[in-house]
Amino acid sequence: MVPSHSTLRSALLVGVLAAAQSVLSGAAESARVVFPNGKSIPLASLTLQGDKLVVQTETEGFKTGQTFPLQSADHVYGEKPAAVNQAVALLLTGRPKEAQKLLEPVVAEHRITAKIPGNFWLEPARALLVAHAANGDAKECTEIGKEISEATPAQGTDPFVTLGKALLLPATVKLAEREAALRDLTTNSFPADVSAYAAYFRGNLFKKEKRNAEALEAYREEGNVETYYDGNKPCGVPSELADVIIRIMDFCGKHNINIGAITIEKLRFNRSRPHRHGGKAL
Repeated sequence: MVPSHSTLRSALLVGVLAAAQSVLSGAAESARVVFPNGKSIPLASLTLQGDKLVVQTETEGFKTGQTFPLQSADHVYGEKPAAVNQAVALLLTGRPKEAQKLLEPVVAEHRITAKIPGNFWLEPARALLVAHAANGDAKECTEIGKEISEATPAQGTDPFVTLGKALLLPATVKLAEREAALRDLTTNSFPADVSAYAAYFRGNLFKKEKRNAEALEAYREEGNVETYYDGNKPCGVPSELADVIIRIMDFCGKHNINIGAITIEKLRFNRSRPHRHGGKAL
């Protein structure tokens, strides 16, 4: 039977989306810093010195040592590194140390673009903060949290910093207080990805205490599934769904798969099956 919309839950959805994009995406197109005149420079050819971008390797007509004010950069062009989605999937399957290993080189590579619109630094930096918090690394979590808040000054303290603090609450704090700190982050006043992480880790708290029914409800918690914007970049669950659909359509085109026909066929077949067939819990 076709699942109803009410069974779509952000905490589980993020992991599915991350895994799906990791499988469907090929090698990411290298990032470039684009200027208002349309010219661009490969990120690998740039370094940051104070508030200036400096060409460190002669490339495409740009000379070594040539400088540009950081604020003159219009946006970053390219594709999100595949390691980001892979790391998110690892975070949501209880492997934060493995996620950290994938994220650290991406964060380091893209750090100079942190204040440029459309960068590929902010998302992995936020995921790295979660990984540090899940690993109990308070110092590293605080340091990356400060970087994130400095890169997004308009919103004050970044919501992921609040998430990190909730995750770092010690085991000596009562379960009810730790659970409440995460539950407060699953409201519509927080971005979808923060709500999804909070719901997932809240479920883990209950699961650890063998309160399985409450864990299941926490995993199923409906977070914020609305679109929000980072500059002019759409973000959130709808945007991630759109990325997955784009990847799927590209994959189908490449392999000559009639996805429309097989979707109709599968929907018809599913209607013939009993609800929760095969002993499904969800």
